[in-house]
Amino acid sequence: MAAEGIVIIGAGPAGAAAAIGLARMGEPVTLVGEPRRFAAVEGVSARVIDALRGLGLQQALTAFAPPSPRRAVWNGTYTEANVESLVDRQRFDRGLLDDLERLGVPVVRGRVTTLHSASGRHELEIDSDAGPRTLAADFLVEARGRAAPGGGAPRVRGVETVSLLQYWQGPPGAAASAVLSVEDGWMWMAALADGRRYLQLTMDVASADLPPKKALGDYCSARFRAVEAAAPFLRDAEPVGEPHARTSTAVLNEVAAGDDWIRVGDAAMAVDPLSGNGIFQALSSALQAPAVVATLRHDRRRAALARQFHTRRIEHLFFRFARIGRDFYAQETRWPQAPFWAARRGWPDAAPLHAAVTPETVRVARGPVVCAGRIVEEDVVVTPDQPLGVWHVDGLAVAPMLAALRAAGGSSSDKGRCEALLCARFGLEPARAAALLAWMQAQNWLV
Repeated sequence: MAAEGIVIIGAGPAGAAAAIGLARMGEPVTLVGEPRRFAAVEGVSARVIDALRGLGLQQALTAFAPPSPRRAVWNGTYTEANVESLVDRQRFDRGLLDDLERLGVPVVRGRVTTLHSASGRHELEIDSDAGPRTLAADFLVEARGRAAPGGGAPRVRGVETVSLLQYWQGPPGAAASAVLSVEDGWMWMAALADGRRYLQLTMDVASADLPPKKALGDYCSARFRAVEAAAPFLRDAEPVGEPHARTSTAVLNEVAAGDDWIRVGDAAMAVDPLSGNGIFQALSSALQAPAVVATLRHDRRRAALARQFHTRRIEHLFFRFARIGRDFYAQETRWPQAPFWAARRGWPDAAPLHAAVTPETVRVARGPVVCAGRIVEEDVVVTPDQPLGVWHVDGLAVAPMLAALRAAGGSSSDKGRCEALLCARFGLEPARAAALLAWMQAQNWLV
């Protein structure tokens, strides 16, 4: 059986983004996947929709409702601080597959039942829509989300968390969503315009006192009916079917790339759903994956650099989102001794979300970056808040500019001389030099 080049397993946003990027680079890529098997709704920000549009997706974008306020009742306070667009994930996933085929990516619609991997070769057995099928690849992209096998690799796990998702059906109405804190966890509620309602209760695994599986439906209904903030989502509606239980524990795979494989999206790291960044983080880890894959396949001299780039980026994203969740949990102060809240307000650590930056903590170092579809090493500016390094700002390589300013004794108090140096040494227009210098000053890079 001849190898197919690159096979991506998983048809969610991470797998689709990686497939499109690789296809645009001319890499031989095939995607194997199917829509998720349970109905669910997610909320996303405008930046996610912009990123999906940039990938050339059309059908998938029709699954998004118009933006609506994301209501929150947290620590007893009602807010409407954010706006999000709700998306029917099954419809979205079906649209992704249609878009991939329209964009010329070979798609096998089905589920991988067996995967055998050896050095340089991955053999897959697939239960496809057209019947059993086998594929072989010389490179594998694992994008099956939380369902992806761990392979025995070490993992960092957050506090064990479970989410119970219950479906309701009511009359048509406006799309809306809300998040609500309760003593033993939090609730997320969403209503689609066609009357479908999705209500989710997220709880601590260790302390949750859940009934037997056959009683979960009545348990969830009673929990939601007891909450005043859920009333708009339950009005004239009834639960449908049985609740769906799924893990929502934050998980980081400490090894995210090998010589002939990488993990992307939730298969690499899955965040607490409270952050509301599920699709965003999946795209964040996948959009630069094609450069990693291309480097691993075609530039073996830089293979270690490519693995380092991908793994460090995944780790950085994971802890950033984990700290966002930690800080949001810490805002709820009504039940300080309740197990759910006590376990989460201090995880993963006490490090601030944004580390303080002073000129003394800023340095120029060599680091991996994406350049012309490959991972290469360049001078970058490393700070406590940007430990992976900053290479370009507005298309300009900033490390040599910062080094030149420092060598010339440039400081925030000597704006004119600094701008003149950037213009003379690097050929910048005065307005662009002034804007870049102002940005560096705002970042506390200069004395």
